[in-house]
Amino acid sequence: MRTPQAVPAMTREDGEVIRISDRQWRNDVVEMIPPLRAFAWSLSRNASDADDLVQETLIKAWSNRDKFTPGTNLRAWLFTILRNTWYTAVGKRKREVSDEDGHYAETLTSQPNQEWTCELSSLQAALNELPPDHREAIVMVGAAGLSYEEAAEISGCALGTIKSRVNRARNRLARVLDVERPSDRA
Repeated sequence: MRTPQAVPAMTREDGEVIRISDRQWRNDVVEMIPPLRAFAWSLSRNASDADDLVQETLIKAWSNRDKFTPGTNLRAWLFTILRNTWYTAVGKRKREVSDEDGHYAETLTSQPNQEWTCELSSLQAALNELPPDHREAIVMVGAAGLSYEEAAEISGCALGTIKSRVNRARNRLARVLDVERPSDRA
């Protein structure tokens, strides 16, 4: 059993709805194929691409025929669909690389990041275990690159206090992360 699909319809001023039959719609669209092919060829300059473009246009037109208003310019509607389909394809082609032999794909590599992700998660967990004042000090000096003097000024404490907090934070992080520090070797 065939599923009924919406067909183009127009409502006249007197309220009467005029519908175009599937057969009439098909005949009107089929009449437009030669001019569509000519326009598609003028865009693509390739017969095969032009045929593909016309086919895509016809598929879009058929599946959206309920959006066409009878009495308006079918040719202009179909040409607009074709032109928009062409521009979409051109946009896609700009982002694609022709690589039939896979030579380009072989050059594309990325370093694995799983290890770094695990290490970063471990560091974040270790930082969260530090007392807030130690964490603040190590982040300012170690991560943000501030001098001890700048960190002391920002924290509102003595220079020696910041140095002590950073040292204690480093030692605790080294223990938690099981990292050997140069002072441990001596």
